[in-house]
This record gives sequence, C-alpha cells and structure tokens, in this order.
Amino acid sequence: LGIYGIVVGGWAWNSKYSLLGGLRSSAQMISYELALSLSVIAVLIQAGTLDLTQIVELQKGAYWGFIPKWNVFSGWMAVPCIIAFAIYLISAIAETNRVPFDLPEAETELVAGFHTEYSSLKFALFFMAEYVNMMTVSVLATTLFLGGWNGPWVKDLPWLGPVWFLAKVFFFLFLYIWLRGTLPRFRYDQLMSFGWKVLLPAALFNVVLAAAIGVLFL
Repeated sequence: LGIYGIVVGGWAWNSKYSLLGGLRSSAQMISYELALSLSVIAVLIQAGTLDLTQIVELQKGAYWGFIPKWNVFSGWMAVPCIIAFAIYLISAIAETNRVPFDLPEAETELVAGFHTEYSSLKFALFFMAEYVNMMTVSVLATTLFLGGWNGPWVKDLPWLGPVWFLAKVFFFLFLYIWLRGTLPRFRYDQLMSFGWKVLLPAALFNVVLAAAIGVLFL
C-alpha cells in the first residue's frame, strides 16, 4: 500500500523529477518485496507456524540466551534461516528507500525525487512514513531472526525482555544510519539487476532448501 502514496504523490505535481521518483519507487518496491516475502516464507517453513510469539519462543535459550537458535535448528540445518536473514536485511533496506538503494530520491539526478515539490507538513509526513517503515522492518527482523525479547537474565528478570527487544531494534536502526554514511548509491540498472537476477533466485532457492529440510528431517 505504501507504493500508492509515493506514486500518486510524485505524479500529482506534474513535475518530471517527482514523476520519475514515483515510478522508480514503484518498480523498486515491487522488485524487492518479492525477495523480502520469500525470505520470510523460508523462516515460516522452518518454524512450522505463523505465530510470531511461537517463532520467538523457538529461538529461546541458545548460547546463553542471547544469540538465537535460528528457529530450533543447529548446525547445517540453520542454513536456510541464515540465508533468509541476509536476503531480508538487503531487501528491507531497498524496500524503505535507504542508501545504497535510495534511487527514488537521488539528489544528484532527481533533485529530491517524489517529494521534490513538497514542503512543511506534507514533506514531514513523507519522512515520518519512511522512518515508521524502517521501524516496522526492524521489529520484524528482531522477531523472526534475532530471538525477539529473549536475552541474558530475562528468565530471572522478565522486565528485561522489552529492553532486549528495543536494543535489537535500535541495532537495526543504527545499521541504517551507518550504511547511509558508508556506502555509495547504486546505479538504477544495477539496482534492478541485483533484485531480479541475484536476490530473487537466491530467495527462491532458499525456499526450496527450507522445504526440503522440512520434509526430510522434521
């Protein structure tokens, strides 16, 4: 649904920069949402449930309660979850239009992309939506891959659960800011080629691998 706001917002001002930013954003989101969804499917296959609470509980207790078990598996059986984590992380950065995937608002090419003509509260709403999106994917990553609220001493001190959860979420937000100040921006053709020719085949292979492990060993 987030695509509609950006596309319509870019088209509405009858500016070539805004329109190009909106079109880029729609193509980018559709491309990387496929890999993002498939990475989550691999984790759900491994966990055998859609309940996020159960998925967190399956990761409890490994490595002193801090590093998750990658959904009850250890050794080579954890490979699909590790691959899914890498795919999810890259796709989430692209999905939220952050560096190095911020082509819809590339300042060097499109001035500011889909929000070129916006100012004041409307401009703030675009940025608030982007940061809320970053929080959402960070919370999901923490729940699916980093053990959620599990951590050292949580069993004895339950109030530490929310503290560990927020610490893991802020780790992902720190990663966003760190990448913004570190990595250069992709070209648009590199962005699309990477999404369709690398991430999507890797995500499809990972789903098949997770399903095969589930059928043979569960």
